[in-house]
Amino acid sequence: MPTAIVSNKGWVVIPKIYRQKYKLKPGDRVRIVDYGGGLSVVPLPEDPITALRGLLAPEPSLTADLLAERQKEKSIEESRIE
Repeated sequence: MPTAIVSNKGWVVIPKIYRQKYKLKPGDRVRIVDYGGGLSVVPLPEDPITALRGLLAPEPSLTADLLAERQKEKSIEESRIE
């Protein structure tokens, strides 16, 4: 498991294996996340909107379900009247 050393200035070099794995290049931004018992280095995407596209799977339309249910109820009501 690769390790890193904190310099006098607080700098930490991300090991090459992780720079390659996460495609980090000089100038890329990362976020430092404090989990209370540990720190994580999270790469930030260049365009967060594009990076999040498709994150949430499209859900079935509730409107279509409600309309179908209402049509079914209407048919039942009409058949009772006749």
